[in-house]
Amino acid sequence: MPGAKLDPIDRKILAELQADGRMTNVELARRVGISAPPCLRRVRTLEEAGYIRGYHARIDARELGFEVQVFAMVRLHRQNEADLNAFEDRCRGWSLVRECHMLNGEIDFILKCVAPDLSGFQRFLTEDLLAADNVASVKTSLVIRCAKVEPGVPFDVLEERHNAEA
Repeated sequence: MPGAKLDPIDRKILAELQADGRMTNVELARRVGISAPPCLRRVRTLEEAGYIRGYHARIDARELGFEVQVFAMVRLHRQNEADLNAFEDRCRGWSLVRECHMLNGEIDFILKCVAPDLSGFQRFLTEDLLAADNVASVKTSLVIRCAKVEPGVPFDVLEERHNAEA
């Protein structure tokens, strides 16, 4: 099971950093109940093992003028591995695409896109996404409002599972 080799202190470090990635190592060590040097070693180990992939600021896109958020559901003509990889690579190059997830079922990918305005998204849709090789169809849904954005994972659920297994 992924994450099984993490002890409770490692999980607490991850939970604390997920909640506030800007805190000092001294503050993190205090919150998890260990001294600063072993805390820093644990953080470095968690980074090297890939549990921590980076530290980011949560930016308010609308405050910066990105008024439009759209989910685009993409169907491809072909779903062999080379074509799937080619589409994913293409998505990585489109700056308006903020997330790209491959799905099973009727659609192949769902993209989370942002744009300054509707005409900017429409330009991306017609000139880039619909014109991309292997794209069969695209259905879009404009976001009216967002009720919750909670990045990361629910550590309370993870702890409950680990406690039940112990």
